[in-house]
Amino acid sequence: MTRAFVFPGQGSQAVGMGKELAEAFPIAREVFQEVDDALGEPLSRLMFEGPAETLTLTENAQPALMAVSVAVARVLASGGIRLAEKAKFVAGHSLGEYSALTAVGSLALADTARLLRTRGLAMQKAVPVGEGAMAALLGLSLEDAQAVAAAAAAAEPGSVCEAANDNAPGQVVVSGHRAAVERAIVLAKEKGAKRAMALPVSAPFHCALMAPAATAMAEALAQVTLRAPEVPVVANVTARAESDPDVIRRLLVEQVTGAVRWREGVLYMAEHGVSELVEVGSGKVLAGLAKRIHPDLSALSIQGPADVEAFAKAV
Repeated sequence: MTRAFVFPGQGSQAVGMGKELAEAFPIAREVFQEVDDALGEPLSRLMFEGPAETLTLTENAQPALMAVSVAVARVLASGGIRLAEKAKFVAGHSLGEYSALTAVGSLALADTARLLRTRGLAMQKAVPVGEGAMAALLGLSLEDAQAVAAAAAAAEPGSVCEAANDNAPGQVVVSGHRAAVERAIVLAKEKGAKRAMALPVSAPFHCALMAPAATAMAEALAQVTLRAPEVPVVANVTARAESDPDVIRRLLVEQVTGAVRWREGVLYMAEHGVSELVEVGSGKVLAGLAKRIHPDLSALSIQGPADVEAFAKAV
């Protein structure tokens, strides 16, 4: 069995995430404490107890999801299952790329927590609330979704609407100015989309409107040590394996405004021998996408103590 470990992005957060891990494993508690210390606040309490609307804020959700993913990875390692020995690749969806890099020794945990807090705040600040939007276009190819986005943007000079996430066949998310995204929803339905609907997000991620956030991340990333990962990371921006720290640093900046090429990244891993995707952290979104992307891939998720135990027996 050739595995890749994958790390979830925003939207996978839920109140209570990580709580059972913390209760069962001292090393998970250490991860959460280190993240709390790095941020100077009890993020773990917010993760365990909520409220949901505060946890969902971008600047909280991003470091919180990373903390749970890294906690799972370190619990596995403490039981003898080191990702560096069991994985051919790692990858993460958007912020999950930071979780992946931390899990394979490229970034220090405290640095990652602070980077993701900076990233969340910068992404939120880049566009005034209400001016941006994102929408899921279901049942269109990437090419058709890109054409819809281009037409929606072209209808108003200076307008932005771009394909932001290529998640799976027939599941593309567009991002940009609210009016342009609303036009894209109408155009997508005219083009035959099964569904096209606005997403409940607070900012238009992964499009040109995020340029101020990319500048902020370039400055923040320049201040941290980034080592070569123990396992190649399949980057969102290139959809291929990367190991050079300087290249990874540049791609993390480009990722803020660039599309998340998740479908292509998963196909790349499958083409290079991966037969099983293991989702590490909160939720089961990426495991759910795996079969839609490549029918021969098996997928599972590891969130809590029972999942850890089952996986340890399987390997």
